Amino acid sequence: MGEKLGHLKPELLWNHFEEICKIPHPSRKEAKLAEYVVSVAKKNNLESARDEFGNVVIRKQATPGKENLIPIVMQGHLDMVAEKNSDVTHDFDKDPSQCYIDGDWVKAKGTTLGGDNGIGVAAALAIMESKDLEHGPIEALFTLDEETGLFGAQALKPGFLSGKILMNLDSEEDGALYIGCAGGQNTFVKFRFNQKDIPSKTTALELKVTGLKGGHSGLDINTGRGNAIKLMTRLLHELNYTFGIRLVSINGGSKHNAIPRETFSVIRVAKKFAAETLAFIERYNKIVQAESATVEPTLTVTASETKSKSKVMDKTTTKNLIDSLYSVPNGVIKMSADIPGLVETSTNLAVVVTKGKAVEVTLSQRSSVESEKHDISNAIAALFKLAKAEVVQGDGYPGWKPDINSPVLVTMKNVYNQMYGNEPAVKAIHAGLECGIIKERYPDMDMISFGPTLMDVHSPDEKILISTVDKFWNLLAAVLKNIPTN
Repeated sequence: MGEKLGHLKPELLWNHFEEICKIPHPSRKEAKLAEYVVSVAKKNNLESARDEFGNVVIRKQATPGKENLIPIVMQGHLDMVAEKNSDVTHDFDKDPSQCYIDGDWVKAKGTTLGGDNGIGVAAALAIMESKDLEHGPIEALFTLDEETGLFGAQALKPGFLSGKILMNLDSEEDGALYIGCAGGQNTFVKFRFNQKDIPSKTTALELKVTGLKGGHSGLDINTGRGNAIKLMTRLLHELNYTFGIRLVSINGGSKHNAIPRETFSVIRVAKKFAAETLAFIERYNKIVQAESATVEPTLTVTASETKSKSKVMDKTTTKNLIDSLYSVPNGVIKMSADIPGLVETSTNLAVVVTKGKAVEVTLSQRSSVESEKHDISNAIAALFKLAKAEVVQGDGYPGWKPDINSPVLVTMKNVYNQMYGNEPAVKAIHAGLECGIIKERYPDMDMISFGPTLMDVHSPDEKILISTVDKFWNLLAAVLKNIPTN
């Protein structure tokens, strides 16, 4: 263990994280990582159990003299978002993440790192394995399939856990304690089209929007980062109304919870307009580069002739598809009036893919206010229904309502102040944490979420700030020691 990261502090945590990186664990493919978790329990003579869904819990008795402390549940999820740059060869089902150190950061070569939530999982395993920490009765809960819809948490049943305080280890900002999160809901749209023969005297062009940062569709939604699908449909809208293009395909994005970084489209245009169309796209590239230079310095829009022999979509569906994707809201809808800087409601145009005779679209809505989540989801559904598309709304998941009087919050603030001489920031997060769902199953459980600093999660630029991991570990260990008695 620890060939690359084992010299970092705390060694036990980083050794586990490096082992996690070696085990492929994209969403719904976490079986091997779950086996590793169970093996750690067995190696350390700890009790473990799995529920029907596959979630794993490890239980550890209190250290001598700490038996009366309130029982704690440390919680993280085993799956990771599988994103890579288009020029990188990597099979997330088989290949390990290529982690490396770059200054004060741990990164992966051309792919997501899996720090979300591998670093939290590693911390929990290190606590369970450690022989020199003081703590009351503790459980470590490892859920499955969080990134695709928090399904592991949704499968939890009362009685699987016995702890009274949940410490979610899935936040990504040093010095911040999170006490609330947004709920979420996906909207699935399908445009069925009739295939038409290739129009005569037309040229096929491949359009590409590349070079965007992408990122987390909740945490990064307020950063002004470009959405590759929106940039592509803006271009297609202009081209259709100017040159009467015929659409062959459009494909962009890959995950409902990631801002799409790339989008590709194949169109046909009359040969007499081919040169003018290419010139138009060159101008468009310069326009959007100028608009986005500060936030998206590597954005590029290109076009080139292609030898595509695929049939085209019918004109009516093409217009309805392009117009609706161009006009659908994307990004921040409303900021919170109660918590400064918190996005309250947002939506992300996440994925578009052409399959056979249909184009499928996935959008993700988030809000810390349940009624607003339903409102923006319904508005988006209504827009696509007007465009004659089929619309299905997902079940979604609840948010986690902040409790400023939380007992564990009081404890953690006191411990943090004693350790570092200042107050931690108390926040809510515009992302889906499992706390809201677990709270439904265990309504009397007190909860908090914290973690070290991670940046650019859900993108190939994901990285962990090394110096904050040791601080995170020390805080976790100190809080476990200082939890109040029952």
